[in-house]
Amino acid sequence: MPRAGLDAATIAAAAAELADEIGFGELTMSRLAERLGVRAPSLYKHIASQDDLHRRIAALAFDEAADAIGAAIQGRAGRDALAAAAGALRDFVLAHPGRYAATLGLTPTGPDDPIMLASRRGIGPFEAVLRGYDIDPQEMTHALRAVRSVFHGFANLQASGGFQWSTDVGESFEYLIDLVDRGLRSAAVTHPAAVADPADHHR
Repeated sequence: MPRAGLDAATIAAAAAELADEIGFGELTMSRLAERLGVRAPSLYKHIASQDDLHRRIAALAFDEAADAIGAAIQGRAGRDALAAAAGALRDFVLAHPGRYAATLGLTPTGPDDPIMLASRRGIGPFEAVLRGYDIDPQEMTHALRAVRSVFHGFANLQASGGFQWSTDVGESFEYLIDLVDRGLRSAAVTHPAAVADPADHHR
């Protein structure tokens, strides 16, 4: 009989907490079972495999990050929205390095894979920010990859202690936001209404 009160969601949440504490790479079913006060075989009544656990942690992290970033950008636009989204992502990575690490390197099994659905939700707030910059829809994927790369990279470097110089890290983060903001503004679509009509010179 499965332990009362123990289910897949409870196990994934406990695994995410443990991963944050010890590092995702150190997470094993046996260490998780010890945390939950059960024997490892008991976990397999709810979790199919280590890979299944990995995917459940990743889906949880994507959802939590999407909620945090989505809440941060509410009522904001332009640089303010960009800064709020970037700051929320950075805060999430710093607070939850283990579960965030679980989101990296997964290959979805298909369009209905929960990882695919959760990752799309995780990207959603940044897509909303970019729409505020009037990015050409045909370039949206490139813009999303670029923005995700720079802020993901910064947050992970900070989380791993990669910034050793004395210059304030917060100031560097603001510099990065300004840099990305300028780049996005320069890449923005020029609306037809904003383009001067040659006929105007004859009116």
